[in-house]
Amino acid sequence: MRLYLTGYMGTGKSTIGRKIALRTELPFLDTDRMVEEAEGASVADIITYAGEQYFREAERRALEQASEMESAVISTGGGLPIWGDNQQWIAEHGVSVYLKRTPEQIISRLSPHGRQRRPMLRGKSDEELLQFMSKHLAEREPVYLKADIVVDCSQMGDMEIIDKLCDILNGGKW
Repeated sequence: MRLYLTGYMGTGKSTIGRKIALRTELPFLDTDRMVEEAEGASVADIITYAGEQYFREAERRALEQASEMESAVISTGGGLPIWGDNQQWIAEHGVSVYLKRTPEQIISRLSPHGRQRRPMLRGKSDEELLQFMSKHLAEREPVYLKADIVVDCSQMGDMEIIDKLCDILNGGKW
């Protein structure tokens, strides 16, 4: 089974995904890292120098490459499900999980380095960041909510989320 973790940047897709993969002994793939390896540049640099359209096409190639694995835990970039038919494609190739967090929760999780390496967040004050995330997340959430499983991360800690998602990978139900 392929488990696709979706959601806004900073929700814990990579952190939770790595821990699930470690516990279940499944491969872990991160589409952002796959793009960076394929392109030989950071996501920020790809977007800056080649443009968002080019980056989204590279993301789609990473998504298709990830599906070649019969079983894996796959962390998707925050915008990947939003672009084109990616959310539908994910639904056809595995189980999708939306890690839902509020903008305030996301901001509290982001380190200064995490803010700096995300092009859309650079140079924003806390208030500007909250306004930006609130608006941006509201635009994206209708697509995120199409996931097979929606996890309200404000209602449980990361370890509980990991436990439940590991159970799903072992044939259990949410």
